[in-house]
Amino acid sequence: MTTNWYEGPLAAFDTETTGVDVEEDRIVSAALVVQDAAGARPRVTRWLVNPGIPVPEGATAVHGLTDDHLQRNGRWPSPVMEELGRALAEQSAAGRPLVVMNAPFDLTILDRELRRHRASTLGRYLEHTSLCVLDPRVLDKHLDRYRKGRRTLTDLCAHYEVELEGAHDAAADATAALQVVRAVGRRFASRLERLSPAELHTLQTVWHAAQARGLQAWFTRQGTPELVDPAWPLRPELRKAA
Repeated sequence: MTTNWYEGPLAAFDTETTGVDVEEDRIVSAALVVQDAAGARPRVTRWLVNPGIPVPEGATAVHGLTDDHLQRNGRWPSPVMEELGRALAEQSAAGRPLVVMNAPFDLTILDRELRRHRASTLGRYLEHTSLCVLDPRVLDKHLDRYRKGRRTLTDLCAHYEVELEGAHDAAADATAALQVVRAVGRRFASRLERLSPAELHTLQTVWHAAQARGLQAWFTRQGTPELVDPAWPLRPELRKAA
């Protein structure tokens, strides 16, 4: 009997940052969690980064990482970004779907850090393999679209009865996101079990774009000037004016 993808090997990636601007903010910590099967002991790799810029108090209030701690214990960004790019490429080459909650944030900020510190892109690290991303936020919003309420990781963990210990720690968040995806798979098995992770990756591109259009329309009705990027799982590079 073939194991459904949501019971099989998965990896998960998460970052903590200096803020929410993928073009300007920096990664201060990251984690990769690999689980070979549901219930198996996860393998966790953590990175701590001295970002080279001050960490705003608001960001520290979220993840608890201070300037002093990062300067004492964090590594320089350049070798860390190289390791992160290689780590994601290795998971992709091994055929493990990569769980990333709100993928356009974490993957885009990693791409910008690679451009900044390695004169490279995430795409270059993945040029010989295809990244297959499972985004619990996109999956849940499509499969249970009429449910009211927010859909942060904390909300999804509560809804799918997944334990989240130490929210806003990269390893804790990655582990929880991975378990949420397994829970989504089980709850909506009749709609998901015939789809491969690669097919789901393609579908999420369409689903996210539709979700973005809906959110943009809501912002417009509210008179909010905020723009919603429909790109998934990676935002294109901003073209700077000459």
